[in-house]
Amino acid sequence: MINFKRVGIIDIGSNSIRLVITEETEHGAHHVIDESKDSARLSERIGNDGILKQEDQKVIAQILNYFRKMCEANRTAVIRAVATAAIRNATNSAAILSYIEQETGLTIELLSGEEEARLGFLGMINAIDLEDGFLVDIGGGSTEISLFLNRSLIRSVSFPFGSVNTTKRYSRNGDMNADDIGRIQSMVISALDKQKSWLLNRKGLPLVGLGGTIRSICKLDQRQKRYSLPLTHNYDMDSQSMDHLVQDLSILTVENRKKVEGMSKDRADIIVPGLIILQTIFRYIGSSYYKISGSGLRDGLYYETVFPEQPKITSVLKYSVRNLLALHPSVPVVHVEHINQLALKLFDEMNISHELGVRSRDYLDTASLLYRIGVTVLYYEYAKHTFYLMAHSRIDGLSHREILICAFIASYKNKNRTKKMCLEYKDILTESDFNYIEKLGMLLQLAIALDRSETQPIQALSVFVNKKELGLHLNCSHPPIIELREIQNLQKEFKKTWGLQLILTSTL
Repeated sequence: MINFKRVGIIDIGSNSIRLVITEETEHGAHHVIDESKDSARLSERIGNDGILKQEDQKVIAQILNYFRKMCEANRTAVIRAVATAAIRNATNSAAILSYIEQETGLTIELLSGEEEARLGFLGMINAIDLEDGFLVDIGGGSTEISLFLNRSLIRSVSFPFGSVNTTKRYSRNGDMNADDIGRIQSMVISALDKQKSWLLNRKGLPLVGLGGTIRSICKLDQRQKRYSLPLTHNYDMDSQSMDHLVQDLSILTVENRKKVEGMSKDRADIIVPGLIILQTIFRYIGSSYYKISGSGLRDGLYYETVFPEQPKITSVLKYSVRNLLALHPSVPVVHVEHINQLALKLFDEMNISHELGVRSRDYLDTASLLYRIGVTVLYYEYAKHTFYLMAHSRIDGLSHREILICAFIASYKNKNRTKKMCLEYKDILTESDFNYIEKLGMLLQLAIALDRSETQPIQALSVFVNKKELGLHLNCSHPPIIELREIQNLQKEFKKTWGLQLILTSTL
């Protein structure tokens, strides 16, 4: 691993030019510390002859110089800048790059369509735990489609149409009619037909969407449904919801689209052509549902830059949890690692996966490692802060429902309090989910009690379970005085939850 502390990624896209600055902390975690965006609409600026004029090149250089100064202010060690479809497809692309590099001092990589697809896939697959699917990245000037199986990229293709240049070609200032929509659909189908040998062989796979078009439609869908969790990454949409939104937006003028709650003003004119492209691909390949990814090209570039030898993450969930834990250095790591081991020992010995399912072990694993992150905000009532931080952070590898389950397990105090809080998320959680939360929350409370002093007195734990009792034998390095008292206080509530009487013995 290359030890870059701060990395700036610049993406010169066809619709917008973006900067993301990511920091690696002294504890090994990485997180975004700053970003900026300019809706330059490069695909609109390119003339019919394919030329990007000098004055438009100056606009790019001005934006990049501003980004470079932001990187300098943030003491960024490395800046990696790439250009995609708009410049790739320009007739004078070599002259554009030469001018920009001369004016900014930055080296610009011109990505091919295949490289763009590969990096988008890398960013997505490191953030979503999905085995198989189609990845569709609709940019301003191109659309990439990739097939992945067993979390490996199998094949990809790049088409020279995106939301901006399609709007320019088929729409009158963003307003659409049935004929415009039909022409866009015909264009997309004609392009897809040339790749049908591999696009039509995988019916029923999810379509994972990248880019501003699908992120925007996700936010609109969440607004309409009054979705209770403010996360877009890993959000699922069915085809009916997408079709309704496409239909509703396509009949509106651009000015009326801008008035739609949740609509980005600078995307109102280009969103419908982008959605028609997306919807046509979805129907053509026979996908089952849409999944939104908040990670793509820029994330892929980051991983490739910082981890050049092995940029692909093996376990998305474990990596994400460890990264989130490392972002909270005030957490006593030795203690939470010990709690994690004790909790999983209890889980395995009690054969809980038989009752709650194998996935429930991942929930307990996640919750036990993160249960103390709330102390970063304030020690007092840290469980409340832990819940907020977990529920509003991206825990990659978990669905939105699973993030909430883990957050409630980690912050569990008692049945009534938790049940009341769960009602705020009744659009996401099911009635049966409370069974996970209550049982695993109480099990985590028992594990926490076993190291309440945070001195790890219990060196080995033996577990004996029958229909009426849970026996725990504690092999201790020093007297577990506080631990025994805490467990005693849990006896009654534990029996209510699990139907088991706690029996304790210990040796030094």
